Amino acid sequence: MKELGLFPNTVAGVLEALEISFGKGIYVNRVVERLLKQNKKWGSRDRSFVAEHTYEMVRWWGLLWALYDHKPSTKRKDLQKLFGIYWQYRGYTLPDWPKFDAVRNFPVNERLSQINNVQDKESYAGWFNDLASSQLGDKWPEIARNMNLPNTVNIRVNTLKATPDQVIKELTAHHIEVHTHPVFENAFYLEGRPRLNNIPGFQRGNFEVQDAGSQQIGYFLNPSPGSTTIDACAGAGGKTLLLGALMQNQGRLIAMDIEGRKFGELKKRTQRSGLDIVETRAWEEPKVLEKLTEMADYLLLDVPCSGTGVIKREPDTKWKLQPEHLVRLEGVQAEILNRYPRMLKPGGTLVYATCSILPVENGRQVRQFLENNDEFKLVEERTVDPGAHNDGFYMAKMKKK
Repeated sequence: MKELGLFPNTVAGVLEALEISFGKGIYVNRVVERLLKQNKKWGSRDRSFVAEHTYEMVRWWGLLWALYDHKPSTKRKDLQKLFGIYWQYRGYTLPDWPKFDAVRNFPVNERLSQINNVQDKESYAGWFNDLASSQLGDKWPEIARNMNLPNTVNIRVNTLKATPDQVIKELTAHHIEVHTHPVFENAFYLEGRPRLNNIPGFQRGNFEVQDAGSQQIGYFLNPSPGSTTIDACAGAGGKTLLLGALMQNQGRLIAMDIEGRKFGELKKRTQRSGLDIVETRAWEEPKVLEKLTEMADYLLLDVPCSGTGVIKREPDTKWKLQPEHLVRLEGVQAEILNRYPRMLKPGGTLVYATCSILPVENGRQVRQFLENNDEFKLVEERTVDPGAHNDGFYMAKMKKK
């Protein structure tokens, strides 16, 4: 066992975060953010401890209760015992605190060797494990395991402003180790979790932080310079920036989202990147769909989804996603697929994409769309499974006849 000091106030912070998140159904990132604001006397090491171990206990919530052989609880005394089991599971020795006496020297390894089912071993909600297993079959155990691996920081070089060699040279000068992604040659990942905001190249827009799997969606659509391209669910604009770079900042690139007020971050990023072809349109604008009918040569529908492909970054999804949420999202996806493709010109290219691992949100949606819209034909489907250095994504390319 390894020795690592524990402090009552930061352990209490972890327990409070779990108590609120699971007790009130609030996503843990919001809970942790609020706790850190409330405890301004915590130093950087304290803040890192609370954030890291809260997220890790959320990630392994199901496994920890399976080890303890108790039903999940948000009572403080139960969470205290669970933390003691978690700490030993991480390979650390518990301090000599009376509150840990009940689980001191808990037989973690013995209990762990007795757990063989994917649901408990990889720590997923029962309903989700059953659904994923039924939809993914033999692929599910490996995907379940990979979604528990901590993700690396992935970057994309902005080819409008820099070359990969220039970016790597600058990062190396700042003692940041850069690796070529083992699967996607146009992506890179960084050793550790370095701070990038103060690096001049980042401030100038020479590179962006973007998951390697997410980057592939832009390359999959591959809009040509001079074309009209619409990113219909742009969000903060990560894929918009890549589309603009692929277009060589030539043509017309329209970024859309639900509300115009959400475009603040996207506009900052496009300005930093050097793109000047980006226009924004909000779906709340009157008759916006009619105005854009048959305008696009390329259309990206990166639709709202369950986020099950990015669980390694957002482990809360394991427990907060519910069957009824999935049903609602399927309805939203179908509506977007049925309405938005009218923005595409005849002969245009449509890419439907999600950050979900579930075929019910992916291939099944595409097939239903194709059955109801015979003017479209499927060109290619691609699935990016979660790996050691990327999240999971799905994409389907279709051509309008």
